[in-house]
Amino acid sequence: MNHEADATNIIASWIDQHEPELIETASYLFQHPELAYQETLSSRYLAEYLEGHGFEVTYKTADIETAFTAVWHSTPVQEKPIIGFLAEYDALAELGHACGHNLLGTGVCAAACALKADMKKNHTPGTIRVYGCPAEEIMSGKIKMNEKGVFDDLDVAVMWHPFDRNRISNDIWQSQDIKNYTFHGISAHASKAPEAGRSALDAAELMNIGVNYLREHVPGDVRMHYAYIDNGLPANVVPDFAKTNYFIRSAKRARTEDASIRVDNCARGAAMMTGTSVDIELVGSCKEMKVNRPLTEIYYKAMTQIPTPEYTEEELAFAADITREAGLQNNGIYFTGLEPLEDEPVPISIGTDASEVSHTVPLITISAATMCKGTPLHHWAAAKQAGMSIGHKGMLYAARCMAEGTKLLLEKPENLQKVWKYHLGTPHL
Repeated sequence: MNHEADATNIIASWIDQHEPELIETASYLFQHPELAYQETLSSRYLAEYLEGHGFEVTYKTADIETAFTAVWHSTPVQEKPIIGFLAEYDALAELGHACGHNLLGTGVCAAACALKADMKKNHTPGTIRVYGCPAEEIMSGKIKMNEKGVFDDLDVAVMWHPFDRNRISNDIWQSQDIKNYTFHGISAHASKAPEAGRSALDAAELMNIGVNYLREHVPGDVRMHYAYIDNGLPANVVPDFAKTNYFIRSAKRARTEDASIRVDNCARGAAMMTGTSVDIELVGSCKEMKVNRPLTEIYYKAMTQIPTPEYTEEELAFAADITREAGLQNNGIYFTGLEPLEDEPVPISIGTDASEVSHTVPLITISAATMCKGTPLHHWAAAKQAGMSIGHKGMLYAARCMAEGTKLLLEKPENLQKVWKYHLGTPHL
């Protein structure tokens, strides 16, 4: 990525020297997309990569088949501080790595290895852990791991996410409830004896109508979206089964909980109206992201010293082509440098299971441009760029930012003291 990097900068040199194998790793994950909790090849590939670079790996972390923990100590025994890097590698159905998790997981491993090289050279005390975290796309893996206490003894957790710009993620990712609503009715012939049936599908539709009316009476940042899960019955049968999946979100946990209760009541009311019953399943739940100001300032300071990627004429032409093809809005400005750190946290309309971890230990997230401006996540244009040099450049940049920021954090004991004082003194909203 930066072949003119200062040879005395161990982190930059390590990433530059290992660039081909890192790109090969990201490409392997890209070519083998796996859904949540099915990431057998991806998790094993990353774990074995870390093992090959001196980490000790254990599998099935928190009793999850596709989770792992890779550990390196600066001394023969575990030593404080303990830095946890959080890797993701699950893909999306039909879209593949349209969220760039092939880059995310590989970049995290690169940062951990580069930091390890620096700590060894400079005799910096500490422990590095890389957590292989599955199933982020269904808001699950890190929440389960957090419930099992996997992150409890960390001094800080570090991660990044692909986006269309370079910045510290000073963002309040949303608090979320994910729920399944399963309606049970009575089957009957839809033409011959409809009066004998009690339609579970009617109940599901009435619930959704109720929620759509509810939207007018919730705070503006509340989001409630749903999808039907196919019951597999033809139209000439009164369906005795119907199921919907809901995401209920906002920037504050209290508002999410209030909206979630009211959506439950819409489901119960729909069941009463149709003579059916409803089962309500809480699939997953998390708080909003807890932003740590001292941590963002330290990592932002490190990022100001790191050059952002430069792009070839071919890459700029690719960005122009995909902008036209996908109808992206960027006014012909495809990439920019490091964006300034905002004075206040920024609420955003997406969520991540890492938010739950941020309430257990201080957590920092870096955003790096792995796609041209205007490219949305969970979109085919994001997937295309995650599989080529534009995505790879953003990944290598993010790896250096994470490693350099962590090095800066470790240079002074008072840095971690400030971070933890802020973490313990700032309750979630």
